[in-house]
Amino acid sequence: MSLLIVVAGILILLLLILVFKLNTFISLIVVALGIGIAEGMAVRDVLASVQKGVGDTLGSLVLILGFGAMLGNLVSETGAAQRITYGLINRFGRNNVQWAMVLTGFVVGLPMFYNAGFIILMPLVFSVAASARVPLLYVGLPMAASLSVTHGFLPPHPGPTAIAVMFEADIALTLLYGLILAVPTIIVAGPLFGRLLKNFETSPPEGLFTVRQFSDEEMPGYGVSVFTALVPVLLMATAAVISLVLPPTSFIREVFEFIGDPVMALLISVLVAMFTLGLNRGRRMEEVMKLYTDSIAGIAMILLIIGGGGALKQVLVDSGVSNVVVGMIEGTTLSPLFLAWLITALLRVCLGSATVAGLTGAGIALPLLASTGVSPELMVLAIGSGSLMFSHVNDPGFWMFKEYFNLTLPQTIATWSIMETIVSVMGLIGVLVLEPFV
Repeated sequence: MSLLIVVAGILILLLLILVFKLNTFISLIVVALGIGIAEGMAVRDVLASVQKGVGDTLGSLVLILGFGAMLGNLVSETGAAQRITYGLINRFGRNNVQWAMVLTGFVVGLPMFYNAGFIILMPLVFSVAASARVPLLYVGLPMAASLSVTHGFLPPHPGPTAIAVMFEADIALTLLYGLILAVPTIIVAGPLFGRLLKNFETSPPEGLFTVRQFSDEEMPGYGVSVFTALVPVLLMATAAVISLVLPPTSFIREVFEFIGDPVMALLISVLVAMFTLGLNRGRRMEEVMKLYTDSIAGIAMILLIIGGGGALKQVLVDSGVSNVVVGMIEGTTLSPLFLAWLITALLRVCLGSATVAGLTGAGIALPLLASTGVSPELMVLAIGSGSLMFSHVNDPGFWMFKEYFNLTLPQTIATWSIMETIVSVMGLIGVLVLEPFV
């Protein structure tokens, strides 16, 4: 009966979001309350569970996403993202533009949310395709694949970071394992798959772009731009590696665990960017602080949605549903990583939103962690991979890709939807391969 209530709750969540167009955050809270009461919890206990779920999930996450948004906005608004793109293309040459766009999407996508990175890079995709005389999708799909992988696999992006908090996973290790999976995934879903699409001839939509183009004098240097964008990744990845090779009592390990903590790494990155992209470029402190302040508006609803996902997770745990899930999987031969991926993938196909699918899937799959002893970091990546499965008409990203590349509906499914599916399946294969070594 408990699982039937959860299934009914998920169906109601779909109905509220897809049919009645109710705000996702409100829908998550309403469904969390409804499931808790239907499971027999006292009303006060349900409210306490919802509040605990929101608070526990958002805790340090507010700092991570806040600092991440600040860094991403400064990289964008100072022209650093554009400099990175042009610099990589010049270094790779026109004959290797696919690989240049792969690296561009990866470097720009690390500090920036998917939608922001996509909109910033699309005008550059158009100019590269025109100058190299290649189809738009040939260079655009590798860029989109890189952005998608960083969005679904790698902290400090909202989905994987929030899921890592839920599973009490080490965020630095999650980033390290995610980077290992990201390389082959991007290569297969980007350049290799993109080479099959040379027959898709499209032209840029007229009058679509108003994105600012920076002059050479306005942009910071290439080295400074790349370094600033990569500071948080370098700090977190270094801390993860050192934690694997040095004993817990090592002073060096303690230092790097401090500065490599996601909150500290992003705070340091924001302070570094303030100088490298702001004050050293002649901007006043007031201008830099305004860019930081403006960036927070863009993540307000994302934070609420993540909090709502945390509330639903906590209700599922406190109501005893987790015990039922554990009982069902006892004796099964299926990998818990595969089960977590499958649950999330089904939610992604139904819900559309990768973040909501990931958070909801994490709440349902959480009992698998305690009952099987699987690596929490790999569980985060399995769920993150599942959250990217087969994007279609209920995903805003699907329509954004369709309109910017001027594709028909069948063409978008044959390109974008298949690319997202490749990313998802490659992520699953990657965590299954890594499992024996972690």
